[in-house]
Amino acid sequence: MARKKSPTLTDAELRVMEVLWRLERATVAEITEALPPPPIAYNTVLTTLRILETKGHVAHEETGGRAYIYRPLMERASAEQSAIKHVISRFFGDSGSALALRLIEREKPSREELDQLRALIDRYEEQA
Repeated sequence: MARKKSPTLTDAELRVMEVLWRLERATVAEITEALPPPPIAYNTVLTTLRILETKGHVAHEETGGRAYIYRPLMERASAEQSAIKHVISRFFGDSGSALALRLIEREKPSREELDQLRALIDRYEEQA
């Protein structure tokens, strides 16, 4: 049976996408070279790019030579949204507020963050 498509990027896919978002366009060799440690083999990067292309997250163009140039089709913000949506639905009963409360409980907000939260709460209370 075929494996179900992941709603979020895998760790390997995210590493490759981070490089593509930074470089905007790159060959497999350029991506491989730009990856932070630990290194990933050229063939693994190529396979990851093909998977990302199948999922519609990257596209390639031919250069006339042997190397393709890859570019991201998915924006970083979109990947973030997808990951957050996945976590909220999987662990927090589709409640973004429950996730926000958990995050605030886990890590004490700075004075600036508390001011931003108060302003947001005030705005929501005015709308209610």
